[in-house]
Amino acid sequence: MVGRTGRASARIGFPSTESFAKVLSQKNRALLSTIATDRPDSLQALAERTGRKASNLSRTLRTMERYGFVRLKRGERGRIRPEVPYGGISLELSF
Repeated sequence: MVGRTGRASARIGFPSTESFAKVLSQKNRALLSTIATDRPDSLQALAERTGRKASNLSRTLRTMERYGFVRLKRGERGRIRPEVPYGGISLELSF
């Protein structure tokens, strides 16, 4: 992954390219972009911006959190606030 400074900052392994593609589908990349750009203060605010259900977002974001693509922080009143710690993601495949 590429940190906000433009330098490589983390390596993550996936069991298959299919699982990588599923986690970082077009829809989920758009979600990461929205989080990075809009910086919503809660999952509910993110749901309103994206038109996705909060329960669906919660599952998706927890999966992305396991891979380090997002951070879920507790904000005011226990609200979960998503953050994107990277400016980009690159894929390296071995033969």
